[in-house]
Amino acid sequence: MFGYVRAVTSVLSPEDAQRYEAVYCGLCRTLGNRYGKTAQLILNYDFVFLALLLAKPEGEGTFPCCPCPVHPWRKKTCWLGSPALDEAADATVILTWWKLQDAIRDGGLWEQGKSRAAALALRRHYRTAAARRPAFDHTVQTCLEELHQLEVANTPSLDQPADTFARILQAAGAETGLAARTHGVEQILYHVGRWIYLADAWDDLAQDRKEGNYNPLLARYGDQAETAEAPLRETMHVSLGLAKTAFSLLDWGQWEGLLGHILSTGLPAVEEAVFTGQWKERNRPFHHHQGAALPADPRDKENNSL
Repeated sequence: MFGYVRAVTSVLSPEDAQRYEAVYCGLCRTLGNRYGKTAQLILNYDFVFLALLLAKPEGEGTFPCCPCPVHPWRKKTCWLGSPALDEAADATVILTWWKLQDAIRDGGLWEQGKSRAAALALRRHYRTAAARRPAFDHTVQTCLEELHQLEVANTPSLDQPADTFARILQAAGAETGLAARTHGVEQILYHVGRWIYLADAWDDLAQDRKEGNYNPLLARYGDQAETAEAPLRETMHVSLGLAKTAFSLLDWGQWEGLLGHILSTGLPAVEEAVFTGQWKERNRPFHHHQGAALPADPRDKENNSL
């Protein structure tokens, strides 16, 4: 939902960098195949991470060369044929739909107008995705309503809204057929989700203060919100540590190096960029996030932005 969960492609091994790009392109193509070309516009790095988590460690799918909608003169290696991609694509559509509904309810006039137009284009695809994953759709709707009530109450708690958001991502962990694996994936998603919420709270602090929006840091610390950096980063480190502990208990097969890199290198790099003000500033003209020393879009290699 936010695009914070990224690899630092400039320091990946060539093999893992190629795999990362193949998953990104494969999810893009899966969105197009399942929901049409307009759905490819909502592709998000967080769901590339989800697809990797849901992939079977013993290996599945193929790696064909596919046309790229962004660079039509070139073919890209795509990872295709995995149920993990289908699950990630469905989750992408459902979460985007409810995020748009939230913006329609709480956003300003300009944001409401844009969100209504986007929701209209996505409505048919959302209904299809919700029919495929009704339990996840229900959880997202329920948790977002819970978040809305916490915001209306100006809840002076970091943990309550972070927990509610984390439960949304936790629910994206589809059944894997093995109880221990499902639990491990859900634990990783929960703690990464909590980390995302807290990172976004800091990233939006100045804007939320200016526009009078709810922000748990403002609700708890008021004008002294910036002094909360140390305890905020400490709790984010705890969440990330718990995610890495859950990760270490499972076999990830061919994806182990890439997933371990995202958790141990990618998220800390994003955190540093968020708290030093580089993240939002650098990505202002774009969808939300790109970076030089920061995690970057693998397609940027063609533009020498790494």
